[in-house]
Amino acid sequence: MTKKKVLVVDDSAFMRKMISDILHQSSNLSVIATARNGEDALKKIAEHLPDVVTLDIEMPIKDGITTLKEIMTTHPTPVVMLSSLTKAGADKTMEAMANGAVDFIAKPSGSISLDIEEISSKIIQKVEAASQVRVGSKPVRKKQEIGTLKPLKSTKSIVLIGSSTGGPSALQEVLSKLPKNFPAPIAIVQHMPKGFTKSLAERLNRLSEIDVKEVNHQEELKPGTAYIAQGGQHFLIEERHNKFIANVTDDLPVKGHKPSVNLLFNSAAELTQCVPVSVILTGMGSDGASGIEMLKRKHPRTIAISQSKESCIVYGMPQAAEKTGLVDYVVDISDISNVLTQKLMN
Repeated sequence: MTKKKVLVVDDSAFMRKMISDILHQSSNLSVIATARNGEDALKKIAEHLPDVVTLDIEMPIKDGITTLKEIMTTHPTPVVMLSSLTKAGADKTMEAMANGAVDFIAKPSGSISLDIEEISSKIIQKVEAASQVRVGSKPVRKKQEIGTLKPLKSTKSIVLIGSSTGGPSALQEVLSKLPKNFPAPIAIVQHMPKGFTKSLAERLNRLSEIDVKEVNHQEELKPGTAYIAQGGQHFLIEERHNKFIANVTDDLPVKGHKPSVNLLFNSAAELTQCVPVSVILTGMGSDGASGIEMLKRKHPRTIAISQSKESCIVYGMPQAAEKTGLVDYVVDISDISNVLTQKLMN
């Protein structure tokens, strides 16, 4: 198999070497060049035509966001951002995701992370996955005919969404189209490290009519609001006095995930006074599939929706969901909000 060509972009010579050495450990990747800033990166992309680029956000001469925008205009290429764990770094990372970056890697200890090797397996996994993504031109699809869907009349509902790689832009597409009077709470698990989910929630809140926030422990989940799991914390739902209450826990990762979509779905399966609506969006792996099985077992009326392969950045989690045989609707990302409003609004 031909190795995927990687361009590593970072203003630190030390970081360029460390990231290159990590990626050379993969039998699927080959670092064909490095660049020290955005201008240098654009020249190297035109020269080498890499399959994937790792791009530092903070750089002199031409920063990562500006460079990313130019890459997407001149040579659309999968890009994985490298970001610091600061609030400013998180905000810029969310901006990068909105401007076409496939994924991001949080540097464990600042711009020059001497301990970067500690996350070497994660770096390899994310860059390998990004190298398989097609960006730029997408196949033109005939507009889906969703038709008129039978609503869940006078039934209390809760919407559960799971997403991973490509999730921030997919969530924006769904949440920004929902009306302010959306009649159910929305609980979201987006695979993301600590420190980034607050920036994601703030960005989505600015772009949406519904309220979007990072969830807090023991808060009531109310209709017309989307609650995003805190990075590095699990998000479960309890029922108390006929109200949905958030339970944020620091339990161990589930199959490598924290927060875990399966754990959210499993907790919702224990609710008694509602019909759950599950949505699986773009992402690597299979998180959420066994949770759908649990939901359907406990609540046979559960509605299960998955994002279509053609509209996914990574068709991992939706494919795993569909393989359960329990998904009711496979829908392009542009139509998921339409399905939700038709099913839940009389």
